[in-house]
Formats: sequence, structure tokens, C-alpha cells
Amino acid sequence: MSHSTEIDSKNAWSGGQSPFRVSYGKMMMWFFLVSDALTFGGLLMAYGFFRHKYAMDWPKAENVFTHFPFIEQHLPLAYVGLMTFILIMSSVTMVLAVEAGHRNDRRKVTVWMFWTIVGGATFVGSQAWEWFHFIKGTDTGAIATVWDQGLGKFVEQRIYGANMTVNEYAVAVPQFANCFFFITGFHGFHVFSGVVINLIIFLNVLKGTYEKRGHYEMVEKVGLYWHFVDLVWVFVFTFFYLL
Repeated sequence: MSHSTEIDSKNAWSGGQSPFRVSYGKMMMWFFLVSDALTFGGLLMAYGFFRHKYAMDWPKAENVFTHFPFIEQHLPLAYVGLMTFILIMSSVTMVLAVEAGHRNDRRKVTVWMFWTIVGGATFVGSQAWEWFHFIKGTDTGAIATVWDQGLGKFVEQRIYGANMTVNEYAVAVPQFANCFFFITGFHGFHVFSGVVINLIIFLNVLKGTYEKRGHYEMVEKVGLYWHFVDLVWVFVFTFFYLL
């Protein structure tokens, strides 16, 4: 192959000569985010279908998510709102980290990445606490008609909390708990993964890896992912808790 027709893979995807004038890494991240957005879109559409089908029996979120740490009184959606605020603020700190990376300011990147990790870890811990109380249920529970394998017939019994089969919040609609576990769990896994990735990037920043490279593009690529999981939560929060 002649020199004129040879392709320099390094330069072809360096950003200046690549399609859309972005690096190969950024383009692959965008492809991943688009495909992941379709997955979340499908889950939210399924949620909308179930909610429409069982509209009469579907519980109101403000009657289910009323707990708040260290406070005994019922505060509808207060803790979920706080979780949302923390996650959004972590997106702000990520913006500041990326901006500092553009200026090659290693100290500022370190500071803002640290607070992004703290915000993400706090959200994951808060989500785990929310799950715990959702599974545990209330002190009163609810009466449900369930199949007794030993008796071979349906019997009435008091159930507490929720699992994948029954839940006290909507005894006639097990899909409510199923949607909650799957959608928030899938998103929580994304946030947890983001915290781990952010931690790895943070350690590389401390070691001066990106300073030696002369750019902080990895911070920007991770920032795209982090903004995505924050944006997805806004939709989950709106669909599941507010509507």
C-alpha cells in the first residue's frame, strides 16, 4: 500500500481529522449512552403501560415513600427529593471538574472529582436505605389474598413490605414493586458503576497521569456518563414519584 493511501489510526481518531471532530473515545461513549438511553426508555415505557393498565389500584408515591432518616414523622417524598438534589449537585461538581481539566488545573480537578464521588456515594447509600424501608414495610402492613401451598387454596394473610411477588402498598398490583426494584435498581447500578469509575479517574489525577499526557480527556468522557445517569434519574423521579 502506498504512503498516500495508508491510514494513520492515531491521527485519524485524534479529534482534528475524525468524524464530527471528536476523539474515538468520546464517540464510543456517545454510542454507549444512546444505546443505554434506549434501554431506560423501554423500561419507562413498560412502567407507563403497567400504570395505565392498573390505574385504579396503583398507589400514590407520596403515600409510600414517606420515611426520612432520624425523623419519625411522615414526610412524603422529602428524602427522595433530597437524594435528587444531591445527585444533581454532583453533576454540577463534575462540570467544574471538566472545566478545570480544560485549564489543566490538576488541583481543582482533584477537588471537584472528590465532591462528585461523595455525592454519588451518598446517593447510592440513600437508595439502599430507601430500598430497605420499602422492603421492610410499615408496622400495620396490609391484608392480601395469597395462595397457600400447604392448604392448596387461597387464604387471607397480613403482609409487610414488598418483594417480587406481593407488596403491601398495592396488594392487587405486584407490578408496582417489580417496576420499583428493576428501574431504580438498574439506575442505582449505573450510579454505583459511575462512582467506581470516578474513583479510578480520581486516583489517576492524584498520580498525575493526565497531567503527564497534557490533557484531561478521560475526565470529560467520564463526565458524559455521569451527566447521563443524572439526567436519567430526573426522568425516573418524574415518572415514578411525581406523576
